[in-house]
Amino acid sequence: MDAPGPATVGSEPGALTAGGPPVRGEDRTTRGRLASYYELTKPGIATYVAMTAGVSYFVGSRGQPDLLPLAHVVVGTIVATGGALALNQYIERDLDARMMRTRTRPLPEGRLKPREALTFGVVLLLLGVGYLGTTTGWLPAALTAASAAAYLWVYTPLKRRSYLATLAGAVPGAFPALIGWAAATGTLSLGGLILFGIAFLWQLPHVLALAWLLRPDYKRVGFFMTPPSDPSGSRIGKHMVYHSISLLVLSTFPTVVGIAGAIYLIGALALGAAMLVITTSAAFEMSRHRARRVFLWSLLYQPLLLGLLLVDTVRP
Repeated sequence: MDAPGPATVGSEPGALTAGGPPVRGEDRTTRGRLASYYELTKPGIATYVAMTAGVSYFVGSRGQPDLLPLAHVVVGTIVATGGALALNQYIERDLDARMMRTRTRPLPEGRLKPREALTFGVVLLLLGVGYLGTTTGWLPAALTAASAAAYLWVYTPLKRRSYLATLAGAVPGAFPALIGWAAATGTLSLGGLILFGIAFLWQLPHVLALAWLLRPDYKRVGFFMTPPSDPSGSRIGKHMVYHSISLLVLSTFPTVVGIAGAIYLIGALALGAAMLVITTSAAFEMSRHRARRVFLWSLLYQPLLLGLLLVDTVRP
């Protein structure tokens, strides 16, 4: 979602498509179109989501996963997630064209037509959910469908209505932890709920820092990702601190309930303490530099925590 800019004209005469924005000449090739479809899936985010589901499966299996079901979880999750992300870009294509950060996505640039993105997203989402249902059971498939529904039908429209969108968006972002756990155990037991809570809380400082950095873009399209009555950022700074404290406490629970060991606990405390220090600094004086530090540390936090879980999951 990005700011308006000059139309992109193809390198050959006739590069304009009927009834739509211009298509870049290089993207009229098969290779260019495939690259545009790939871009629709936001592969970085989809990979992270699949990684979270895979680690949750590993922990749910108490460190003794069956490799084929684990592969099914990763493949099904990444395909369904790619479909949901493509559908989000279809829904927000007009807003994407007005924002600096997203104006070069395939739909705003006219590299793909809206109906192509819609069809692609629906097919991927159905394939992913169907694949999970066939290979891992109805519960992971149902959770994946619920995650997509929450993302597309709750979070996406809520961004233009309420600051609560920040909380709503963290719910589908945390669902992969439940998906992996359910695939491993067939249930939604305490361990899976704890991993869900950790994934939920981690996203909040991350999203708030990003929202602060992108607030001119978000204001342009009417997104309420930061409170409109908080121009100094003091309110979201305090929220970052509250969420960091909650995350620090909850991240110890895998050891408390016996699914992770002492190595994980020490590492989780260190990571959580660093998050709290960085967000507290931002709360004292919100600036682009301090918000960026929160954002960059949050990018490191979750992979490091997942790595600790892989290393120190308690075997039966």
